[in-house]
Amino acid sequence: MTKNSTFSQFPWWLLATVIIGLLLSWNIVSDQGYSRIFNTLSNGLWVTIKVTLVAFFLATAVGLLVALAGFSRFTLVRQLATFYVEIIRGIPVLVILFYVAFVGAPELVKFYNWALQDLIEQNIITTARTRDFTMVWRAIFALTISYSAFLAEVFRAGIQEVDKGQVEAAKALGLNGWQRFRFIIFPQAIKKILPPLGNDFVAMIKDSALVSVLGVQDITQMGKVFSASTFQFFETYNVVAFMYLVLTLSLSLMIRGVERYLRRNDKR
Repeated sequence: MTKNSTFSQFPWWLLATVIIGLLLSWNIVSDQGYSRIFNTLSNGLWVTIKVTLVAFFLATAVGLLVALAGFSRFTLVRQLATFYVEIIRGIPVLVILFYVAFVGAPELVKFYNWALQDLIEQNIITTARTRDFTMVWRAIFALTISYSAFLAEVFRAGIQEVDKGQVEAAKALGLNGWQRFRFIIFPQAIKKILPPLGNDFVAMIKDSALVSVLGVQDITQMGKVFSASTFQFFETYNVVAFMYLVLTLSLSLMIRGVERYLRRNDKR
């Protein structure tokens, strides 16, 4: 490999990012104003992580079920799965957030009170109220619904890439549908699914900033409140951007490492 090719392939973007990150880290450590901002926003960091992890876990489970429904032998089930994916993917995440928070949650509470009216009247259970359905969980359910449609397509594509000959061979051996999926299809599909799943997880971290419109005390909301009260907009949003970049870039590098590992295993 020549010196020119080594120079061109060196990840200069990563070096520049690390330098900027170190400069911001030094400011946070050495500057009292930046330290105060970082300490304030750290409370929102854990909310962001919680919302993202719970929503992504639920979205993965729902997405897998929807993807499997798309392969059902029943036409109605397949059509319902396709309807769900196409409708949800066509609606912006922000609109789904508003719909779940201000339409879905109140209607769900009304349905709960109506369905369990007899138990409520006998004081066996208590009446549900809209405020009992916290904004954090409304945000989690909204992100779950939004991303489950995208993850369903990721699972569908991975499953379809499995060699059909192996599936037919499994049928010939007498394996039922669940056994074929567990022992033949899923172990091979997961190698194709993991990288795009990781990319969607990174995307969800960024989209979780949208939950601030519901008043959820995440990084973005904490930064918005702090900057509005101190008028330190430049410093505050530097720290907000820094915290999101640390989360997303570290995960992106991990995903690239997993991709390289999977490629090396495939070549063996």
